[in-house]
Amino acid sequence: MYQYDEHDQRIVEERARQFRDQVRRRLSGELTEEEFRPLRLQNGLYLQLHAYMMRIAIPYGLLSTKQLRKLGDIARRFDRGYGHFTTRQNLQLNWPRLVDVPEILDELASVQMHAIQTSGNCIRNITSDPFAGVAKDELEDPRPYCEILRQWSTFHPEFAFLPRKFKIAISGAESDRAAIAIHDIGLRLVKNEQGEIGFEYFAGGGLGRTPILGERIRAFLPKRELLAYTEAVLRVYNADGRRDNKFKARIKILVKETGVAEFTRRVEEEFARMKEDGTAIVLDDEEIARMKAYFTPPAYETLPDESLEGAKLGKDREYARWLSANVVPHRVPGYAIVQLSTKSDEVPPGDVSSDQMDAIADLADRYGFGQVVVTHRQNLVLPDVRIRDLREVHAALKALGFATPNLDRVTDIIACPGLDYCDLANARSIPIAKEIQATLDDADRVHDLGPLTINISGCINACGHHHVGNIGILGIDKQGEEFYQVTVGGSAREDAAIGKVLGRALSSEEVAPAIARLVDRFAQVREHDEETFLEAFRRLGPNPFKEALYAAGA
Repeated sequence: MYQYDEHDQRIVEERARQFRDQVRRRLSGELTEEEFRPLRLQNGLYLQLHAYMMRIAIPYGLLSTKQLRKLGDIARRFDRGYGHFTTRQNLQLNWPRLVDVPEILDELASVQMHAIQTSGNCIRNITSDPFAGVAKDELEDPRPYCEILRQWSTFHPEFAFLPRKFKIAISGAESDRAAIAIHDIGLRLVKNEQGEIGFEYFAGGGLGRTPILGERIRAFLPKRELLAYTEAVLRVYNADGRRDNKFKARIKILVKETGVAEFTRRVEEEFARMKEDGTAIVLDDEEIARMKAYFTPPAYETLPDESLEGAKLGKDREYARWLSANVVPHRVPGYAIVQLSTKSDEVPPGDVSSDQMDAIADLADRYGFGQVVVTHRQNLVLPDVRIRDLREVHAALKALGFATPNLDRVTDIIACPGLDYCDLANARSIPIAKEIQATLDDADRVHDLGPLTINISGCINACGHHHVGNIGILGIDKQGEEFYQVTVGGSAREDAAIGKVLGRALSSEEVAPAIARLVDRFAQVREHDEETFLEAFRRLGPNPFKEALYAAGA
């Protein structure tokens, strides 16, 4: 993984010192809350419903075990003993005291971490495939390009005050595990007819009040043009994006209102001008090679090319289900990718305690190469586990509460903090997630239903990505009461789609039983055991699911 040089380290240390003085002035009354607000947002500090919330950057979701232990230590010392992993592959602390935040930043800097650009109208944390570097279907590791963009965008003076926040995701595989279609810029590494690897370039994706999938504006962009072309996109957006209405300020609205052809023309015109006047940054082979060197594969053992299939057919059904749902084939023979489910009805989705962080770090050191990855579905990954160690790892994860065999299954629910924490929320998300999990928590049922995602957001800002859940749930306010709107048919994968609203909003008491009926209807109407929920919805349309959701007398 990338290692800071002296310039990187100085940046995060100086930022921490700068914010320490700003906090001192706020606490002494020299700064009002209004004056302090833009300063704290630049350091990832929000004022939520009950307390401050601090968002810590985890670039492309990759953590060393030293960093994970430090996050656990910070949560233990300065918060309530847990952290919340988010759909942006970040970590949030929900209860830090303002007076402690400068020390938290110092602690983060000691392990090459920070909270820079995790908020505000700037380029946010750049996300990627959680299987990057180890996926069997990967064309090339996208993380070096994530890091190049991270370094280019950090403190970029031209893009520090964009019309709205700006999100970038990069995938290097056939399967889209980075949800590139719902990002302001989505990039996918592809090969052209000449055998060169470059980027398929999408722009204008995003969820929130107006969910839109990104449009392809370049079928193939050479690697050397990555920074210059991205700068051209951002310049067009910075100049032409709506600043008069924050609800129409995202790049998705600009692309929609101008049309993708006109937007692309403006970008290409700006790009050509930059090349003509010599301001276009060329990403040369030397710099790419330098960055790739930070992501060289670890020293894998030469192991037999074992298959996971034999173990799935064994007598231990619990272990077999875990292998089927949570363990993925690795590109190196004898290894596997292990996913840790943070989803149960006991704790909110994405919440991990300090003690659990320490224990996960121990497992990553013992059974891997000292790295852990955060996924955009709020789960964790051990990327390099030997197949011969899987039984021991399963036993350890079961003891920790992370072996629930439900990855991408019906109880692997994404949920934002909702009204329990967020002052923007209209309704609670966490209790609804727990009720649904409890209602559907039957191991055989979860296994038999196959891939089926449920995403929950507490407001229209869509931090829970409800629009692209196979089943999406949106919290709304109806005359002071919490209600929930249900959508069906969404996807965040390579077949990306925005879900369809089925009908009236449900009361909080109606949601879990209604979702159970909807899932039962799928089980009744699927053509065969291998047909997924999304395939069935696309074959049958919304009516069978709408009937189940609003069943008479239910």
